[in-house]
Amino acid sequence: MEPVIDHAFAAALYSDGDPALDTGASLLAAAPTADDALHHRGEEFVRRAWDRGWHPADLVRFVRRELDESRAALAATLITAETARYAALPPRWGSQLADLPAPVPRNRPDRFSYAAGLLELYRVLLRLPSIEPVGPLPGTVTDHLHLPPAHDEPRMLTRIRALLAKAEATDFPEEAEALTTKAQELMARHSIDEALLAARNHSTQAPGACRIGVDAPYETAKAILLDAVASANRCRAVWNSDLGFTTVVGFEPDLEAVELLFTSLLVQGTAAMTAAEAGQRAGGRKRTKTFRQSFLMAYAQRLGSRLAADTERVTAAADAGTTDGNGNGTATGTPGGLLPVLAARDVAVTDTAERMFPRTTTTRVRGATDVAGWTHGTAAADRARMGRREGEIAP
Repeated sequence: MEPVIDHAFAAALYSDGDPALDTGASLLAAAPTADDALHHRGEEFVRRAWDRGWHPADLVRFVRRELDESRAALAATLITAETARYAALPPRWGSQLADLPAPVPRNRPDRFSYAAGLLELYRVLLRLPSIEPVGPLPGTVTDHLHLPPAHDEPRMLTRIRALLAKAEATDFPEEAEALTTKAQELMARHSIDEALLAARNHSTQAPGACRIGVDAPYETAKAILLDAVASANRCRAVWNSDLGFTTVVGFEPDLEAVELLFTSLLVQGTAAMTAAEAGQRAGGRKRTKTFRQSFLMAYAQRLGSRLAADTERVTAAADAGTTDGNGNGTATGTPGGLLPVLAARDVAVTDTAERMFPRTTTTRVRGATDVAGWTHGTAAADRARMGRREGEIAP
């Protein structure tokens, strides 16, 4: 253990302010032989973050929120090095690691600035709070029983992603609506098939959880949208506004649907907001933050109402002609039909969420003040609606 690192940490990590940071950075900049030990110490801080419930994406998002993009890249570099020592990683970690910022080169000409950046990052890592765990730690082995995935699951998810990607890319609202509606139909059908399969096999699989970032600006509207998407897909959402994420509790196929759909609707909503604002400006009306805030609030609330109605309609249609795992014919071996199966899963999700978050509070949302923004947001939500049109029947 390098004494210079202990001296630098004592000077910089346990006190606030730039002078303390400068003192620690000066000590480290003058000791290039301590670089390896300095980075290993950072990896230890990252390892402790896993013990406190954090995941790679959470950690980088929080550092970006508290500091800046350059420190987030430093955190990603440490995360990449730390996770490389595990033979296997928990579910979802692989995709999170793939989305991290590019690693930062260690051989930097400005040693002082680099050391100061690391120390500033270590300050944040040292003071991380503990959060609710949502999955196993890296390096641990779980013995939970999992159903084997449906044989067409990879193809199904590929189709859903492709549909949503096309919906995000098109400049025609009607096409985006049709593509997104079809994606939601596939999600709902897949969720129902999984629920029936689990019931027939008497599965002991329990609900899980994942965290989804809810970033500024307009995070309240985004959190409302995420809550609506989660509820429509039989999940529960709990927003942590201080840490910038929402924890979504549900069964795995539904969690996957929530992640995909929320991300796509946010992209579609942001594009529609930008286009609407451009139209307002072209008409000579200058729009500000209140327009964008009102737009996204209306978009989130309107979508929430439509998603809830669409879910009821899809479920009723499915219960009337319950499909098997391939979407064909009537399911057998599931006494009572679909609704009792879904009700049991809803109870399991609610119980899990309440155990994870025994104390939650509700927040009063400030009303939207821009009428034009609200009107345009409502219209955009109607174009992006997720259910079938009136008169359509379940496939």
